[in-house]
Amino acid sequence: MKLHLKFGSRVIDFTLHYRDRKSLGIKVYPEGNVEVLAPANSKPEKVIEKVRQKAPWILKQVEHFNSYKPVTPERKFVNGETHLYLGRQYRLKIIPNDINEIKLYRGRLWLYTRNTKREAWKQQLDKWYKNKAVIVFNELMDEVLPGFNRYNIKRPALIIRHMDKRWGSCTAAGKIILNAELIKAHKGSIEYVIVHELSHLVYRNHTKAFLNLQSMVLPDWRKWKDRLEHELA
Repeated sequence: MKLHLKFGSRVIDFTLHYRDRKSLGIKVYPEGNVEVLAPANSKPEKVIEKVRQKAPWILKQVEHFNSYKPVTPERKFVNGETHLYLGRQYRLKIIPNDINEIKLYRGRLWLYTRNTKREAWKQQLDKWYKNKAVIVFNELMDEVLPGFNRYNIKRPALIIRHMDKRWGSCTAAGKIILNAELIKAHKGSIEYVIVHELSHLVYRNHTKAFLNLQSMVLPDWRKWKDRLEHELA
């Protein structure tokens, strides 16, 4: 059942499911979906009132997940356009050539290419970014993993791919997935996402214990989280 309630200037949409349970449960998912699990004999108006009481917490969770979503604008691939790599801006220079190659030099991203179409240039740059991400992300994983030694965490499998809605995730099987777009962020921000996902191997939810663990491993994680939210906009 789809329901909604107005809380101040905000509207909270949620899906209500009745279950054989004694108390109300609320789940907020990374995509922003809100699910409410209510006892089978609950009246909708009573459920809405309880959701209203939890509205500040729900909105806080939604904002947290929204701040963790990529917002990198689409590039047009014209000369002089800026492209990011590890937090630095580089001016794109497209050069017709007999080989496909990309180099960083003196503040420029030199894209040597046999191709004449922008889509091919994008694919060439995406492949270059992905290759760099494999190297950098694995190096940073090795650097931060010792901070979790007390929890006996083995090095998780690291998967790198493009994701539309998240910078990273931790699967139920203990694999870490990182968005390839993160290679455009400063190393500190990449480290923050890795620490965030490794912390989920210890605590699945964003509890106080989870935040304390993040702070123990990466004391200035809030700085790098804020930078990530702004530098890829």
